[in-house]
Amino acid sequence: MKASRLALTGAVAATASVVLSSPAFAHVSVQPEGPAAKGGYAVLDFKVPNERDNASTTKLEVSFPTEHPLASVMPEPMAGWTVKVTKAELAKPVDAHGKQITEAVSKVTWTADGKGIQPGYFEKFPVSVGALPEDADDMVFKAIQTYSDNEVVRWIEEQQKGAEEPENPAPVLTLSAAAEDGHHGSSAAEETSDKTTSTENAAAETAAPSDSSDTTARVLGVVGIVVGVLGVAYGVLAGRRRTNA
Repeated sequence: MKASRLALTGAVAATASVVLSSPAFAHVSVQPEGPAAKGGYAVLDFKVPNERDNASTTKLEVSFPTEHPLASVMPEPMAGWTVKVTKAELAKPVDAHGKQITEAVSKVTWTADGKGIQPGYFEKFPVSVGALPEDADDMVFKAIQTYSDNEVVRWIEEQQKGAEEPENPAPVLTLSAAAEDGHHGSSAAEETSDKTTSTENAAAETAAPSDSSDTTARVLGVVGIVVGVLGVAYGVLAGRRRTNA
């Protein structure tokens, strides 16, 4: 009986722990696919879990920070979803790749064509963005999640320093330091470049002995010709001496 009570108590405690901790990981979040370096480009995944047991997520709206406008925002097409990109005029134009940008994407909206995100599932919404700001350590993307029963959850509360996590925190992207050499390419691209350079060097090293061999062969050929000519000349002179004698 005592063992049964202990087991029941443990199960209740575990269930309570899951229920109490679920909001910590069930909110809308954003994570980059690889590094999100300052001044560079990245693919961001907005992860949207369904927190309801009797409704599906049918709409997601993500607002992009106007204090750090992004010149390029390109959502990836997703089956079962219609995407809409909204732009707005900038209060202050920004320079990007030598061009002055007067407007930028302010919001991206995904609307389900079918069932959306059903209970017990999550989905990622990828967006290619850049160039990321060089004068910020993070970016806040406020999101609004709509369910099939018309319930709306606003993930727009910003985390305050030293305070507990808010009930509906806004997705936050942490930026990494820019590359020291000033390049913002991915590590995969750098590895490919290194492999290409190594291959070219190896080819050059392999070609060097071949060039040396060709030169040696040419020298020996010339020497052989000279020796042959001298031999013929010697034979001719020897024959004349015998005739004169």
